[in-house]
Amino acid sequence: MNLKKHIPNLITLGNLFCGTIATIFAVEGDLVFAGLFVLLGILFDFFDGFAARLLNVSGELGKQLDSLADMVTSGVVPGIIVYKLLIENTSGLYDFNEFNYLPFVGLLLTLGACYRLAKFNIDTRQSDSFIGLPTPAMSLFIISLPLIQEYSTVEFAQNLIGNNYFLIAITVLLTYLMNVELPLFSLKFKEYSVKKNMVKYLFLLVSLLLIIFLQYISIPLIIILYVVLSVISNFRKKESV
Repeated sequence: MNLKKHIPNLITLGNLFCGTIATIFAVEGDLVFAGLFVLLGILFDFFDGFAARLLNVSGELGKQLDSLADMVTSGVVPGIIVYKLLIENTSGLYDFNEFNYLPFVGLLLTLGACYRLAKFNIDTRQSDSFIGLPTPAMSLFIISLPLIQEYSTVEFAQNLIGNNYFLIAITVLLTYLMNVELPLFSLKFKEYSVKKNMVKYLFLLVSLLLIIFLQYISIPLIIILYVVLSVISNFRKKESV
């Protein structure tokens, strides 16, 4: 029995385990701990692919398992988090006996993530880059919202997250970005020359500065930066053709 080939899959199951715990916390309304376990799950998601490449044991089982784990960690949990945030923002606005449908808008993220993950598994174009926003990137954006609420003192950010129009707009936008035909660069390095990886190095440098100076608020800004730099990079490539 070759134990080496099972190591990446065990790491992937670590992602699923964290996502399941995050789901429990999210349902119970502890969005901060839900977000922290999602973050841990995303770290597992990064290292399972790294381990598979390092050990040269990539396979179809690992690919499918990875998407199933991501569906929970970066699909189900973000939908529940937005659902809970919308409930908190509408608390007291409805009569006790009136059923409020608005929070279910958050579950569009779960549906969008599922559709994207299914497409990813059959799309041969996404080996070195991405088409549409990766689900972990969407998930990082969403889990930052309760963390900003809890730990940030920036009133503007607090007011945005407390605004349901903002949450609904973000939900629709992220769902669209996950599934739109938009090429986005990957952080995989085939070689490390500055000239060929300028966009990646710029992204990493600016992201580090944002984290240092803005802390939790940096997370959604980094995701926005990622999309903007990808669009600029695509435009420059078209011009050079």
